[in-house]
Amino acid sequence: MIKLTLAVVCAAAATMMAAESGPEKNKKTDANTANELYEMRVYYATEGKLDALHARFRDHTVKLFEKHGIKNVGYFVPEGENPERKLIYFVKHKDKAARGASFKSFGADPDWQKALKASEANGKLVAKIEEIFLSTTDYSPTPKIEQKGGRVFELRTYTTPEGKLENLNARFRNHTLKLFEKHGMENVIYWTKAPDQKDANTTLIYLLAHKDKEAAKKSFDAFRQDPDWVKAKTESEKDGSLTVQGGVKSEILVPTDYSPLK
Repeated sequence: MIKLTLAVVCAAAATMMAAESGPEKNKKTDANTANELYEMRVYYATEGKLDALHARFRDHTVKLFEKHGIKNVGYFVPEGENPERKLIYFVKHKDKAARGASFKSFGADPDWQKALKASEANGKLVAKIEEIFLSTTDYSPTPKIEQKGGRVFELRTYTTPEGKLENLNARFRNHTLKLFEKHGMENVIYWTKAPDQKDANTTLIYLLAHKDKEAAKKSFDAFRQDPDWVKAKTESEKDGSLTVQGGVKSEILVPTDYSPLK
């Protein structure tokens, strides 16, 4: 009887340990990362100043971001001509409060003040800044911040009719991601806008990686003709399209030489 009781106790203890090291541990990790905030920032350089802006990021900003708790993810420019002189980049914060504290300490850093003053001796480098706060979807892969090199990235933004975002997310979750991979596209990360952002309930933003621009076109051509995609799209749109007219935007991006993600 005593041996049986001891066996039961040991089994119960083993179960508890397994729970702590298995799914429960993962739940704790998920809880710690649930509020992580991504930020997409688009800089429009003053005419003739894009190279100087790149130099400031390369030599100063990227390192100072990390110093102040701002995680660098990826820095990109549009493929081909860049008439708007855009720099598009993504950073990550622990949460919204941490984001505010990090940028406040970054802005006050003497090394940043020195770099800013020196770089703008002949005028400001940035004419306009846009920023969007983003939350990862439940089906998004965790992005691998790695430098494979030679890749191009595709930034895609979808706008849905009111009330259709979850339907779109369901289609991506259950069908699209797998079919993208089937046709040679790499799913990098998927976001919706943070709840306090304009159009948060109608916007999906994501990044794909391709071997090159031509491979991107070839992959999408094959994807759109795939019978599994045609079926999934047809079934998901029985009650109407999941995107508004003109609601799918795509931009091919090339990583900068100082981008962590390449």
